[in-house]
Amino acid sequence: MSQWVTLFQKEMLENWRNKKWIWVPLVFILIAAMDPVTNYYMPQIIDTVGGLPEGASIQLPEYTPAEVVMMSLGQLSSLGVLVIVLMSMGAISGERKSGIAEMILVKPVSHLNYITAKWAALLVLVWTSLFLGMLASWYYINILFGSLAFMDLLLIVFFYGLWLTLVISLSIFYNSLVRAPGLVAACTILTIMLMSLITRIFEKYLAWSPNRMSSHIHDMLISDKISADLLLTGLITIVICILLLAASTAVFRTRELAE
Repeated sequence: MSQWVTLFQKEMLENWRNKKWIWVPLVFILIAAMDPVTNYYMPQIIDTVGGLPEGASIQLPEYTPAEVVMMSLGQLSSLGVLVIVLMSMGAISGERKSGIAEMILVKPVSHLNYITAKWAALLVLVWTSLFLGMLASWYYINILFGSLAFMDLLLIVFFYGLWLTLVISLSIFYNSLVRAPGLVAACTILTIMLMSLITRIFEKYLAWSPNRMSSHIHDMLISDKISADLLLTGLITIVICILLLAASTAVFRTRELAE
């Protein structure tokens, strides 16, 4: 256990030295708060950049707090996921390529501890950034669009955090599989896109797909209750993450022994 704590502390310190603890939360705050602010001040923004042509008019819908918070999640599903992938693409592959991984594992260090410590450090960083980003979004939503309960915010962070955990787990898996960080990013993004495509095609049969997490969260906000579909989707997401971690450790150990 002490070995894992040491590795975890090393990863946390490295993330701080790389300024990830500064720029990642700031990026998440910017992404999550962008839609509530821009949608509310859209008429003023249009006037500032020159306004509409004479005779033209624009009628903006009146958004509910639930609709606006889903806009923030939509931004995180694209830009936020991209940030996570780019941030984590060299977590293991970069160390393998530079030879640092071999220096650490010769101690000897458990492959499981090595993998899970990196995964956990990324998890703490991403979940903290997600909470701060959604907190900023919640703040502006309550000021500009109406009341959104803080408990709803916590539930959103928890369930959507499971989806981002899956993204991290995918990245760690491909990190253990290949040495090139660019290839890790490409494989992770392609896998997420493929999962989304399969979920859309077989939507009727994949109600508990992790890619349906956002839609189940929206249903929770509308109905004001946690549905069985949301709980099962969360449970399946956790199981997939555990399987990916186990596969990452097995693949990494096999490849290191082979080399």
